[in-house]
Amino acid sequence: MTEIAESALPAIPAPSTPGREPTAWRPVLLVAAAMAAVHLAVATRYGWHRDEFYYVISGRHLAWGYADQPPLTPLLARLAAALPGGVLPLRLLAVAMQVGCVLLAPMLAAEFGGRRRAQIITAAAIGACPVFVAASLLFGTTVVDQVAWVAVLVLVARALRLRTTWSWLAAGAVAGVGLENKDTLGVLLLGILVGLALLRREALRTAGPWLAGLLAVALAAPNLVWDAAHGWPNLRMARSLAAEQGGQLGSLAQLPLLVVLAGPPIVTLAVLGVRRLASAAGREHRWVLVAAVVTVVVSTAGGGKVYYPAPALAALFAAGAVRVESTQWRQDPSRGWGRAARPLVASAVIAVLIGLPVLPVGAADAIRAVNPTALETYGWPGLVDQVRQAAAALPPGTPIFTGNYGEAGALTILGPAQGLRRPVVSAQNGYAIWGPPPGRPDVALCVGEFTPDQLHQAWAEVTEVAPIRMNGVHNQEATHHAAIYVCRRPRGTWAQLWPALVHFD
Repeated sequence: MTEIAESALPAIPAPSTPGREPTAWRPVLLVAAAMAAVHLAVATRYGWHRDEFYYVISGRHLAWGYADQPPLTPLLARLAAALPGGVLPLRLLAVAMQVGCVLLAPMLAAEFGGRRRAQIITAAAIGACPVFVAASLLFGTTVVDQVAWVAVLVLVARALRLRTTWSWLAAGAVAGVGLENKDTLGVLLLGILVGLALLRREALRTAGPWLAGLLAVALAAPNLVWDAAHGWPNLRMARSLAAEQGGQLGSLAQLPLLVVLAGPPIVTLAVLGVRRLASAAGREHRWVLVAAVVTVVVSTAGGGKVYYPAPALAALFAAGAVRVESTQWRQDPSRGWGRAARPLVASAVIAVLIGLPVLPVGAADAIRAVNPTALETYGWPGLVDQVRQAAAALPPGTPIFTGNYGEAGALTILGPAQGLRRPVVSAQNGYAIWGPPPGRPDVALCVGEFTPDQLHQAWAEVTEVAPIRMNGVHNQEATHHAAIYVCRRPRGTWAQLWPALVHFD
């Protein structure tokens, strides 16, 4: 603590040399290949995730923005879904993003002065970290956000070393693309700015960082313009998500989960990273520690989810690996790899068990409190079959109105192959902005998390056909009593009913 207090006041002098350790590509690539092999072995063991349905459908409504995310992930999801193989191309994209993190993080260790051993440990830590492993279970904004965060950290560290405008512009370009994926990257950029202002002020006296910022804003501008033109639905979504998890108090209560997300066996590595950056040896790169602290504070204050700032762990792992290399190996070279490997292997086993679909469904359901994500990839074909059977008794062309985007996506993407060919409508998030269909819903098959009272606001006659069965798992549909209803005698046209049906959550 004394070291932090004494060194937090003056800015760190610029480094005298532009050199850095070369990247140990061969062992780092081996770590990435091993990680990718584990992911690919179980990539399609369960099935689609509700968010993957939504990203693909969103990509079919190309725009510069959506109610709950910028356009990059939906665009990539649409391109991947156009390839043969069902959900597999999306999972390949997710694994590629995880591989990107495994390859980039050792480069950050090299920027911190880490040699071959530190870089291998850093790559292995990313591959064994539950928050990185679980995010790459499915393709979505989170796994893309992770690789964007790590890339920006690497490029900013590189720009500070090289002190050239072009190196700063590279960081700005990646940041701008990352902002077109998820707004949370803006919190990292704020943290970096604070870190530079406190500890590397000489960099802010040059044009490079400011030109990088302008480039990032320019690349993110189309989404900002779209959001403004549609009444800032992303802010509405952020408030809704914060309220769902209890606002600032809810985020604060979840902070201890960062230890689980980091991986209990390797959380010591992150702690060593903090100690390294807080020591005299880490003065030059201490801005990273400030950035990490700012991301956690801002995310918590904004009621964000606990995993939002988690990609900053890559910087702490990298710094911790440098400390391990410079101390443990020097003290006892013969035991260095053994001491480093044991926690990494233990964390990898935990990460795979709780983050990937390797367990029997019943076992995954039993540990759903730790990670419910895998359960949201199971049971969709059964839901589609239930809806198909209910729809068979209704006139051809009867619309299906769903309670959430997951149900709508499953019926749209999986339905035709299972013989269900009906128009599918929803009023959640992006579906709400795309608007209602034309005409009047004289008869509608309503599917999802409704209560009869909710449906009676739009239809005078509501009949429950059957509850939705999700094959024994406790996912969102099972825990909210999703059911199938036949609704008749509407109280208006779709356009008239729409405002009461819309919901953002």
